[in-house]
Amino acid sequence: MMIYHNPIICSDYSDPDVIRRNDSFYMISSSFNHTPGVPVLKSKNLVDWKLIGHVFQTIPFERFKDVCHGDGAWAPSLRFHQGVYYAMIPFPDEGIYVSSCTDIEKGNWSKPWCLIEGKGLEDPCPIWIKDRCYVVIGFVKSRIGFNSVLGLYEVTLDLKKKISPTYQIIYDGHNMNPTIEGPKFYSRNGYIYIMAPAGSVKTGWQVCLRSKQIEGPYEAKIVMMQNDSKINGPHQGALIDLKKDQWAFIHFQDRGCYGRIIHLQPVRWVNDWPLCGDVKDELLSGTPVSEGIYPVDKKSFYKIDTSDLFDKNHLSLMWQTPANKGKDWYYFDRGLILNCVFHSLKAYNALNLTPNVFLTKIAYPSFKVTALCELLLKNDGDEVGFCYMGRQYQYLCIARIQGKNHLQLRQGYFNQDHDVVLFDGIYQNNEIEFMMRFKENGTYQLGFNKTYLKGWFPALPGRWIGGKIGIYAKGKTTGGSARFKYFKTKSVK
Repeated sequence: MMIYHNPIICSDYSDPDVIRRNDSFYMISSSFNHTPGVPVLKSKNLVDWKLIGHVFQTIPFERFKDVCHGDGAWAPSLRFHQGVYYAMIPFPDEGIYVSSCTDIEKGNWSKPWCLIEGKGLEDPCPIWIKDRCYVVIGFVKSRIGFNSVLGLYEVTLDLKKKISPTYQIIYDGHNMNPTIEGPKFYSRNGYIYIMAPAGSVKTGWQVCLRSKQIEGPYEAKIVMMQNDSKINGPHQGALIDLKKDQWAFIHFQDRGCYGRIIHLQPVRWVNDWPLCGDVKDELLSGTPVSEGIYPVDKKSFYKIDTSDLFDKNHLSLMWQTPANKGKDWYYFDRGLILNCVFHSLKAYNALNLTPNVFLTKIAYPSFKVTALCELLLKNDGDEVGFCYMGRQYQYLCIARIQGKNHLQLRQGYFNQDHDVVLFDGIYQNNEIEFMMRFKENGTYQLGFNKTYLKGWFPALPGRWIGGKIGIYAKGKTTGGSARFKYFKTKSVK
């Protein structure tokens, strides 16, 4: 009997949706303004996962050539129907988009097409019933003026066009389940189910709605809440059919700088309600568990990469950029070459507005990172650096100033357009090993060449996401670059 411990993924894979196909499980999650977008993960046992690809490489809107914090691809859903995988992706300022493929392992996803155009639509999920297809959605108050209700569209079976001229409200959560969102459709024993979180990301609960008819009316029951556990939320996720009417539930927990990390819960069906977690009283909700028995008793060596030796001619799947990539940003030559590209004065002055920062997720409660960089800077204004990125961020960089390389420690904020220099000194080596150590209390320290700088910084999350760690190069003219030879992350206790 194998025991797992929550979180099963201590990384920011927000708004997970999971399906089973034969003896494999597949997960997708939000990516917001980061590309490549909508990560795809695979597991054999629901505990051990590996990253196998992304649904799209580029966000299909011109404005994402710049950094748009918190916009982009919100909570997607993943479904399989008649030989086709569908990823339904909401862009809250543009509408509901869909991408499809026939082989999720190869990742031959189509270019996303628009199913429903319009602002303020989020968290879509389809269901096919008796040769008809329906999509349940939530609403974004900041875009459309209201939330706390769920809507329904009828669409064509291939998810190409909507049939309903507009949405129909099928559940109003204002009284009992405010801020209900993230709905996911299921069916079992003649019931149509909607699993949805309510009550807010950090302090909410899991609601199950059920009805015999797609339009409702829907009964509601809280099937999991924090109760006496340390797992706050617990928020949006997915019911997974394990075969032979055995089920599990995967959801996220908001952990600040770590982001929205992933938990796995057992499921017990009681009177046709899916109670999730530890069920002490069948009349009440379940409680999230800190550990449990593997739902599939199968060993797996799957893991998500956290280090990169830059020994291949392509980027590891662990890297994302906060805007659509430019072709001139990087190439490979005995390592990862980052070019000192200029985008705009705003992007040059503030790292949080710089598109060509290569970022990766926090992966462990406490850890160390080292990144070795060869300096190939040529022109005044060239710089290369290593950062922690969140609403407040700090970074070490080598900047070319009046013909000399300077080592600088800088700090910035999402609501400001100019970073400040905290430390400046001449740097004479041709290489630098950037360093960071991160404590489980959510603080970190930066350093270089075996020496840490004095002082610890608070690690803050980004907009809707956890903090990230990254590397970059930028400049005011072309010609300069930097060669990263490795980026190593190691978990520490």
